[in-house]
Amino acid sequence: MINPPVADKELKITKIHDIELEDNYFWLRDKENPRVITYLEAENEYTSKMMGHTEEFQKELYNELKGRINETDESAPIKYGDYYYYYRTVEGKQYQIQCRKYKELNTEEQILIDGNEMAEGHDYFKLIHHEVSPDHKLVAFTTDTTGYEHYTLRIKNINTGEFLPDQINKISGSFTWGDDNTIYYMLRDDIHRPYMVKKHVLGSDSDQNEIIFEEPDNTRFVGLEKSNDKKYLFIQSASITSSEALYLSLKEKDAKLQVFSAKKPDVEYSIDHHEGYFYVITNEDALNFKLIRTPVSDIGKSNWEEIRAHDSKIKLDWIDPFKNFLTLHKRVGGLRIMEVIDAADLSKSHDIEMNEPIYTYSSYRQNFEYDSPTYRFIYNSLVTPDTTYDYNIDARSLEMKKQREIKNYNPSEFVTKREFATAADGTKIPISLVHKKGISKNSNCLLYGYGSYGYTMDPSFNSHILSLLQRDFVYVIAHVRGSQYNGRQWYEDGKFLKKKNTFTDFVSVAEFLVENDYSSPSKLFVRGGSAGGLLMGAVVNLRPDLFRAVIAQVPFVDVINTMLDDSIPLTTNEYAEWGNPNEKKFFDYMLSYSPYDNIEKKDYPDILITAGLNDPRVHYWEPAKFTAKLREYKTDSNTVLLKTQMGSGHGGPSGRYSIWKEVAFIYSFILDKTDKKE
Repeated sequence: MINPPVADKELKITKIHDIELEDNYFWLRDKENPRVITYLEAENEYTSKMMGHTEEFQKELYNELKGRINETDESAPIKYGDYYYYYRTVEGKQYQIQCRKYKELNTEEQILIDGNEMAEGHDYFKLIHHEVSPDHKLVAFTTDTTGYEHYTLRIKNINTGEFLPDQINKISGSFTWGDDNTIYYMLRDDIHRPYMVKKHVLGSDSDQNEIIFEEPDNTRFVGLEKSNDKKYLFIQSASITSSEALYLSLKEKDAKLQVFSAKKPDVEYSIDHHEGYFYVITNEDALNFKLIRTPVSDIGKSNWEEIRAHDSKIKLDWIDPFKNFLTLHKRVGGLRIMEVIDAADLSKSHDIEMNEPIYTYSSYRQNFEYDSPTYRFIYNSLVTPDTTYDYNIDARSLEMKKQREIKNYNPSEFVTKREFATAADGTKIPISLVHKKGISKNSNCLLYGYGSYGYTMDPSFNSHILSLLQRDFVYVIAHVRGSQYNGRQWYEDGKFLKKKNTFTDFVSVAEFLVENDYSSPSKLFVRGGSAGGLLMGAVVNLRPDLFRAVIAQVPFVDVINTMLDDSIPLTTNEYAEWGNPNEKKFFDYMLSYSPYDNIEKKDYPDILITAGLNDPRVHYWEPAKFTAKLREYKTDSNTVLLKTQMGSGHGGPSGRYSIWKEVAFIYSFILDKTDKKE
C-alpha cells in the first residue's frame, strides 16, 4: 500500500450573503510558503509511485506517438512579398524553426527564429507570436520561459542575425508592426489584463513609449490587429459580451485614434477594412450576427449598408477581406462554412464545398497577400490529417499543397459520424464521434467536453487519439451548450443562470453512449481541461457512478473563492461568463454547482488531476485543493492523483517531445484501467 499525502487543515471562514463558507485548504494559495511546495512535490511523488508500474508502457506509448509522425518535416510555404515563409522541425529537436526563402523555393534558406536555440537553458519555452517588418528586413517576436504568460518582445535583423537592443519585457503576447520603424504592443495590469496599447519606435527608450490607448474598466480586455490591406490598426476593448473597436490610419501622418461605434451592453462587433469601407460583423439586433459595411469617410449609422442579414440558422463568425474577394466564415448546423463573396458585386457569392459529414478548418495566419487570387486554409476532420489547400477564387478549384503524413494509419479503417443525445429539457445535443470499423458494442470510450465562453470544440484530427482508436476505443466530443456549435443561443443557454445546462448536457451524452451500447459506466472515460475541467468536476459530483475514470486538466473547480477575489488575474472579466458572486442570485447559483463546494461523502471514480505551478488562468491551488478535499470526503478505495508541472503554466509542457510524454502518461492512466494495452 502506498499512502497518499494528507494536506493539513487550517480552517478559513468567509462570510457573505449571511452564509459562512468553510475552507480547510485555503492555505494552499500561498505559493511562497515552503509547505505548499513540499505538499505539491509530495503529491507528484505519490503520483509517480502509483503510476510506477506503467513506466514501461508509458515508454511504449511515447514511442508509438513519436513514431506516427515525421519528426523532420516542414509546413507548406506561404507567399508574402518576395519571400516564401514556412517552419520546419528536426528530429530530436523540441521546437519549430521559422524560415524563409527568397523568390524561389530552391534558393538558400534564411532562418528567422530557431526555437531550439532560444529555449537553451530554459525548462519551458514558447514562441507566442512572430511577425516580419513591412520591408521584410526584421522579425519581431514574443517568447515566454515560465508559463506565466509574461512575454518578452525582441527584434532580430534577419540578414545579419543580430538582435536589436530594443527589448520590452512583461507584455501581452500580441503585437503588430506599424511602419518599418514602429511596433504596437499591449501591456498587462496587476490582474494580468491586457489594458494598454503602446507604440515603440525602433531605437528609442521603451520607457518613453507613447500610450496609444488605455482601458480603465477592469472587466474589459484590450486586443489589437492590423487590417488585411495594412492600412489600419484596430484596437478592440471587449468584455465577454460587449466590444468597442477603435481605428487608426497607418498611412496618414498625424492620424488620430477614433472610435467606430461606442460600447453598448451585450453588443459585440468586429471590424476590418476593404477599399474605402469598414466591414463589420455585429450582433446588434442580430443574435447570430449580421454583416454591414459603411464608408470610412462617413461611418455614421445612417450609412450602414446591410450585406448579410441576420439569420436564426446561420451564425456569422468573421470576415477576411482581400482585393478582389472576401471570405465570410459562418457556422451552419454546427459546421464551419466558408462563403466567398465577389468584391465587385457583393450579391455574388458561393460556398466552398467540403466532402465529409463533419470536419473543420483554420485560416489563421495563412493569408498575407492582399491581392492574392487564392485563399489558403488548413482542413481536417476526425479521420483526415491536416491538409493545406489553396482555393482558386475564379476557377473555384482546390489545390492541395500538403497533407501531414501519419505513419501506419489508414483513414478508411475508421468511421466518423454525428449523433444526437436528448437533454433533460428535450434539447438535442450534437455528438461527434469516431471509431474503428467493426468494433464490438459496449467498447471503451473517451468522452471529451468543454462548453464555456462560446468556444466550440470542432471535430479535428489528433494523431494522439489513434493510440486509443487502434485499441478499439470510441472517441467522442460532446457539443454541449455553452459553446456556439448551434449558434449564439447555444452559448446563451449555457452561461450565467443557465450554466448547469452544460453539465446536464454532458451527462445526457454519457447516458446516450451507454443506452446505445457504445460504452458502459465501467468503460466510459471522460476528459476536459480548464473550463472543461470545471465540467469534469461538476459531472463527477453529479453522476460519479456513470464514469470509470475522470481526467481533469488544470480544472477551474474552486469557482466561488476565485470569483470572489478580484485580485486574481482574469476574475473581473469572468463576471460576464459566470456572474458576479457579490450579487446573491449569482452566488447562490454558482455555489450550487461549484465542484469544490459540492464534494460529498460518497464513492467517486478514479481521477487524474493536473496543474501548472505558474498557471495565471487556473491557479495551481484550485486542482490542489480539489484533490485534498476529494481525498477527505470520498468513501471508496479508488485513486485520486494530482500531477503539478512545477515549471510551466496553463498549457502544460511546451516542447513537442515533452508533450508526447505527457500524453503517454495520461493515456497510460486510462489504458491501465482497461485490457487494451496491446
